[in-house]
Amino acid sequence: MASATATTRPDRPHDLRAFLSSRITRTIFFFNFFGLAILILGVLLLTEMRAGLTEAQFRNLRTQGELITNLLIETGTVEGDPYPYVNEPAVRAVLRRILPPIAEGQRPGVGRPRVRMFGADSRLIADSDVIYDRLEERPLPDVGQQPSIGESIERVTQRLEYLRITPWRPTVTLEEEHRRAMQGEIVRGERLNEKGERVVSVTLPLRRVQQVMGTVTIESADVERILVAERASMIPFVIGASIAIFLSSVLLALSIARPLRRLAGAADSLRLTGATRLSLPDISRRKDEIGALGHSLEQMTGALADRIDANERFAADVSHEIKNPLASIQSAVTSAQNAKSPEQQQQMLAIVAQDVHRLDRLITDIARASRIEAETARGDLGRVDVGALLFELARAYAPDDRNAVNVIFKGPKPEGLFVVGQAGPLGQVFRNLIDNARSFSPPEGRVVVSIEAARGKDGPVIRALVEDEGPGIPPENLETIFERFYTQRPKGAAFGGNSGLGLSIARQIVTAHRGRIYAQNIERAGAPRAGARFVVELPPAGEAPRH
Repeated sequence: MASATATTRPDRPHDLRAFLSSRITRTIFFFNFFGLAILILGVLLLTEMRAGLTEAQFRNLRTQGELITNLLIETGTVEGDPYPYVNEPAVRAVLRRILPPIAEGQRPGVGRPRVRMFGADSRLIADSDVIYDRLEERPLPDVGQQPSIGESIERVTQRLEYLRITPWRPTVTLEEEHRRAMQGEIVRGERLNEKGERVVSVTLPLRRVQQVMGTVTIESADVERILVAERASMIPFVIGASIAIFLSSVLLALSIARPLRRLAGAADSLRLTGATRLSLPDISRRKDEIGALGHSLEQMTGALADRIDANERFAADVSHEIKNPLASIQSAVTSAQNAKSPEQQQQMLAIVAQDVHRLDRLITDIARASRIEAETARGDLGRVDVGALLFELARAYAPDDRNAVNVIFKGPKPEGLFVVGQAGPLGQVFRNLIDNARSFSPPEGRVVVSIEAARGKDGPVIRALVEDEGPGIPPENLETIFERFYTQRPKGAAFGGNSGLGLSIARQIVTAHRGRIYAQNIERAGAPRAGARFVVELPPAGEAPRH
């Protein structure tokens, strides 16, 4: 029913399960987090690599620095009187022997450490970058030649570090390293050199016996090359993550946004063109929420179209049924005007009164049918004890005279027979069936009412039976009796006393409750039709509605 979704609030665990089982939700989370996972994995790997390489370079520089310091102590210092001193020419000669000259095209500090020795007064004694008295020569690029990706990244990195835009800051200055090393401490640090390059360095004391005569600083700019290489190696990860995110965005646009736009366009077209049915088979065949939405819209528009068609047929039937008594009234009034005797006039007036009563009954039943349809569509659903409802309804039909038909409930008062629906419309169904059965039963006959939990063709049902002792129903009319305005009354029944809407209303209400109603003939030995039986089957509360 249309009001079921508005009045039934699902619990939160059900919402969570539905959210986690959604195919679109899984697709969105998978693709977006897949791209993010690629980027995070790359960052974690590169961060760990950088930390490991930097630590390894510190150890390497310390080892080299210790070797150079020991060599300088043996060959670059002199046991003086009263104090030892540094032989500066010997120190430069030692550095020339142990450090080869810079190769052609090689940048100072890259691929080979830079060694500097400072005296106790912080004066620079020797520098491996200038001991060969060479000028660095770098050819200019050709006109129009574009730098490589690595060179571009390196330039941007150097510029950012020069401007201190990056969050990195020096751990210790060169002066601080020298001061601490003069106190006998081995100091390591990271900083920017005079060229704006990031270097790692180790400063060791130059100690002869117990006297510190200077410091030796060994530093390397290879960390710059390492960082540039790391940033260049991140490019594939960034490109991969970007491609994954782009593909997920395209997928979302194609699988969600585009079908939703099509559904919105189809709904607008339906409104503007006056069509009554929506058909998008390529969307409704999808196995996700978009397909379910398309299928629901198709079913909704189909149900609305069926209701419009039913209303048109109902209006046509009402018009036809009203025309018959109006034509009879018009004919009777004309005949009464032309009557020559009071007896003929009275006879015509009796026909008019009978047709007016027929019209009144017809209009009342039409209004009742419309009201019940509206109540069924808009009413709130709840648990209805249909067993107790039918039991009390049968007890209310007490015979009013000796020839009245007895309504008997078969068995004790039932318990636990609950359905999801509305008590008012369901009571109207059983009243219509009992009234119909009484009208076909002979005087002092019986109408037997019963209800039970049974097994239907589509699963468990609650089955209610209303049986009479009348003439039964012709086999060819077992289905047509539920049509609007169909009447087939027993002999002697008053003309116009029934509108033919009772069983039609009953079927309409039962169908709205996801049940079914049908008629059967009661067969006994020697009597092929010993009465009629009306069967109402409703899904029990807690069972999924049948479609």
